[in-house]
Amino acid sequence: MDADPEECLHEVLDVIPMVMRSLRAEFRSHRGDDLSIPQYRTLMFLRRSPGKSLADVAEHLGITPPSTSKLVDGLVTRGLVDRQDLPVDRRRIVLLLTPAGAELAEDSLRATQAAYLARFSILPKETLAIIKLAMEALLPIFCDDAYSL
Repeated sequence: MDADPEECLHEVLDVIPMVMRSLRAEFRSHRGDDLSIPQYRTLMFLRRSPGKSLADVAEHLGITPPSTSKLVDGLVTRGLVDRQDLPVDRRRIVLLLTPAGAELAEDSLRATQAAYLARFSILPKETLAIIKLAMEALLPIFCDDAYSL
């Protein structure tokens, strides 16, 4: 089966947004009712990228630094995130998950993985091999973009 770059691009642009919507919905279904979606996205971002700054979180969420500061304050108050001075530059604050925050993020990830494992388990082995190869081929194209929930 031959395909040109334009055909591949159209497929990627059609499929990836659907995949991301589905993944986000599944992750969010395991976040708990008392956690807002931006708070949950912050936990998952810090799980993947510990030690990020408030500005990094703001950029990831696409919201202003003051709004991010208020959001992170709520996570700190709930004991899910910890602010720490950077030893080499005490003016810089980094954000880390607390054990409770890490546990919440891990529980959500495990539940999401279980849900998708059930979906993938019904696919034929040949299809799974094609998906694996496609993901490996896409990685170098998208590796500069941090994958986000």
